[in-house]
Amino acid sequence: MSAVLKQLSPLGRLAVVLVFTAVAVRFGSLGLYPLMDTTEARYGEMARIMAETGNWLTPMFDYGVPFWGKPPVFAWLSASGFSLLGVNEFAARMPHLLVACGVLLLVGLLAHQQSRRLDDAWLAAAILASTAAFNVIGGAVMTDTALTLGITLAMVGFWQAWQQRGRYWGHVFFVGLAVGLMSKGPLTLVLVGISLFLWLIKEGRWRLFHRRLPLFSGLTLMLALALPWYIAAERATPGFLDYFLIGEHFKRFVISGWQGDLYGSAHQELRGMIWLFWLGAALPWTPVLFAQLATLVRRGNLTPDSTDGHKDGYAGFLWSWMLAPLLLFTFSGNILYSYVMPGLPALALLISHYQRRLRWSVKVFVAGYLTPTLLTVVAIALMNGWVEPKSQKNLLQTWHQLPNATEVPLHYLIKRPFSGQFYSNGKAIELNSLAHANAPFYLATRGSLDTDSLSRSVSCNEQAADGRHLLYYCHKQSE
Repeated sequence: MSAVLKQLSPLGRLAVVLVFTAVAVRFGSLGLYPLMDTTEARYGEMARIMAETGNWLTPMFDYGVPFWGKPPVFAWLSASGFSLLGVNEFAARMPHLLVACGVLLLVGLLAHQQSRRLDDAWLAAAILASTAAFNVIGGAVMTDTALTLGITLAMVGFWQAWQQRGRYWGHVFFVGLAVGLMSKGPLTLVLVGISLFLWLIKEGRWRLFHRRLPLFSGLTLMLALALPWYIAAERATPGFLDYFLIGEHFKRFVISGWQGDLYGSAHQELRGMIWLFWLGAALPWTPVLFAQLATLVRRGNLTPDSTDGHKDGYAGFLWSWMLAPLLLFTFSGNILYSYVMPGLPALALLISHYQRRLRWSVKVFVAGYLTPTLLTVVAIALMNGWVEPKSQKNLLQTWHQLPNATEVPLHYLIKRPFSGQFYSNGKAIELNSLAHANAPFYLATRGSLDTDSLSRSVSCNEQAADGRHLLYYCHKQSE
């Protein structure tokens, strides 16, 4: 390692420290706070059921209820962690962080291959590792990190194949598409397709497309890796393909407030909100990119050749990659903050590429330490209860210690949080009414218990409280 550091400039050494700091802080925070409602706890519970039941084909929303919303990679990752390390937050998140580290390696590889400078490789990796959304989501139980790995693998493979650095890179492109198809579905093809269309349409590059990529063998490889699972999933739970392909990939993004979601409610946002999400997700580096562009404009260097530093269109390729998610979701109302994640590797590469031309002060890149610092503060606050976590963990830890916790039913009235399902090991039951519930039972509520929902013969005593969440033991009055 010391030999590598000697080859780096002061900025490169700062980048090395930033990479290891960002990854180490994220690693250290993985087990410090509970799985949060709704996303992490929902996906974590599906992975827990997968590990418990041994059904590695179809993720289950609940016992016997198939989840058709996403392919299985997110569940495979966390379920593997549970199988190796037990059911806990660290085991749920660790495999996703390893995937994020794979993205960092690919970004560093591409930057180094393009410039042949270690400084650029470490700088690109440091920028990505310290980007707000990547640093947080990269260690979370979500689908977006695996999708980002697939798209990054495809884009790196494409660029290397285009530069004729080995025919096997063309097959890497199709392997990346397969990873994306198994992580989040056909959205991968759309995002990569938009990126490549924007870049290939210029200067007639599309005419060389079929010469630079092994289309027949590559497509065969992609289908061989992804298609068998889709066929098996449809056979196991008929109706999956219709819901997943039409509902999740068309209606969800076209119909604002789509009511066909089987597993929750669609996220309704203003059209164009994805650009504001990107501004926040890419912090603290969005101001740096804008400042770089302003400097290039002021110098009169913002032309295709000068910004690329080559005549191969490298900067244009990165811009096309970065903008693809923003363009796709501009007119969509059902979006999340995490949807910008696949374009963040291109942002890091772009800033690193421009930095080589501008050679700004090292002090500018101290901003990268902001993200791991804030993450540390937030994780410690959640761990110590200084802020109320959006999770049932503390309440159910008390429940596990109460008499007959595993034998007496645990009920949630009207709505059972996903974290309630996860931290009760799937034992919590959601009921619309408690009027006919058989006592004794434990009852978890948000706020004080509405006694009108109970039978007159049932009495409930408070056992524990965690913020606004209360736990009662309910029994027949004669007991």
